[in-house]
Amino acid sequence: MKKVTGGLLIIIALFACNNKSSGPDVSGIKVNIKLERFEKSFFAIDSNNIGPGLTKTHGEFPDFYGDFMQNILGVSGNPADTTTLSVTKNILHSYASFASDLEKKFSNTTPLENDLKSDFQYVKFYFPDYKIPVLVTYVGPLDAPGVALTRNRIAIGLQQFAGKDFPGYQVKEVQEMYPAYISRRFDAVYIPANVVKAVADDLFPDKSAGKPLIEQMIEKGKQWWLLDKLMPGTADSLKTGYTQKQLKWCAENEGLIWNYFVTNENFESIEPDVLQNYIGESPTTQGMPQSSPGNIGQWVGWQIVKKYAADNSSMKLSEIMNTLPRKILIEAKYKPK
Repeated sequence: MKKVTGGLLIIIALFACNNKSSGPDVSGIKVNIKLERFEKSFFAIDSNNIGPGLTKTHGEFPDFYGDFMQNILGVSGNPADTTTLSVTKNILHSYASFASDLEKKFSNTTPLENDLKSDFQYVKFYFPDYKIPVLVTYVGPLDAPGVALTRNRIAIGLQQFAGKDFPGYQVKEVQEMYPAYISRRFDAVYIPANVVKAVADDLFPDKSAGKPLIEQMIEKGKQWWLLDKLMPGTADSLKTGYTQKQLKWCAENEGLIWNYFVTNENFESIEPDVLQNYIGESPTTQGMPQSSPGNIGQWVGWQIVKKYAADNSSMKLSEIMNTLPRKILIEAKYKPK
């Protein structure tokens, strides 16, 4: 691969340009964003009087209570159920300190709400009929999702946004679930991108399952291209999860990355190991230099979609998202140098 060159000032200038907002004016679009704080009610429950506390929390959050109790904690949520009471008591004791720390970290959510408001203004610009879900925060076990789309809510699990240096993330058992290359993204700055990814998946569910490698690359590339439109002022590092250094490496080696795929890989492969290597989570891509990021197939797909979209600027966003990946591949004529 090509040697990485360029000074720090040049890097900063390049990425400042790459992430400069070029989206439409959405300032006049009305969007109201207010985070509901489920965890405040839940962790206020008296562990010696759990039944009435659960009843109170259910009354305050009737639309999310069931999702949390059943899908996050794995219990019925019935205040009279012994398993529900036992699991709730264990969570209250085990996570009380963590919840308290997160309460301090997220004591002022106005900046986050403002960021999300801007993102949802773009969502409404492109998709005016889309009903924006209510946003609710919660604190659950560390293996609970950071962001999840429920029946009528977008749930934000603050336990995955305590900050990359949070001591709990360094514990061996947690590192086995979330190695450092993943847990470094467990920071509040990633919340808006993860929320918009959930919205993007709601608008255009992932259709890549079962498809050959190249089609999965392009289908997943569409998702990042959509984020470009819905979050035009957001850094690519937040949308992709790559570091700035990894993004720079990809940009400088784009032609060589494509050539590697063309000469060393079968684009029609559906082998699980092949798919995992190129479009799965990993610290680097096997067969490429250590400087390469994991999930590089999605990055390549992103470039192909960008090329296709640039060549078909009259197409609507939804039309591009619904275009078959094979058509995009053929008509994009992607051949980077």
